[in-house]
Amino acid sequence: MSAIESRLAELGVTLPDAPAPAANYVPFVVSGNMVYVSGQISMADGQLITGKLGADMETEAGAAAAKTCAISLLAQLKAACGGDIDRLVRVVKLVGFVNSTPDFTEQPKVVNGASDFMVEALGDKGRHARSAVSAASLPLGVAVEIEAIFEIA
Repeated sequence: MSAIESRLAELGVTLPDAPAPAANYVPFVVSGNMVYVSGQISMADGQLITGKLGADMETEAGAAAAKTCAISLLAQLKAACGGDIDRLVRVVKLVGFVNSTPDFTEQPKVVNGASDFMVEALGDKGRHARSAVSAASLPLGVAVEIEAIFEIA
């Protein structure tokens, strides 16, 4: 088991198989030492996590949904690295989209669910630049979608 997967196990997290794309795109692109991972939607145990922040979902539940996106991002990274996730040098950037009402302003707190998890799981390698933006709606009604850029060795 890799060092990163050992740390994830300590946190009670097992990486799932990397989710397959739902349309005509690839789940990730490797260019040089960079991995660009397509947006991963909030999902747990094969079930979509749906909802609109500020209407029928609280900030804490949104942050938990964002964490599931982060786990899927790491699963895609592992696939991009041919199974060797320890090739990770660092998380470069996360871009989080939050399905929220026009008056909801806690998008950063929602996306913190992913950011905090990356740092907890990866230490300094998990520190990253980030955007957290509102979306009027997201695919399939999910609460959160997050894309990432990683640097690998």
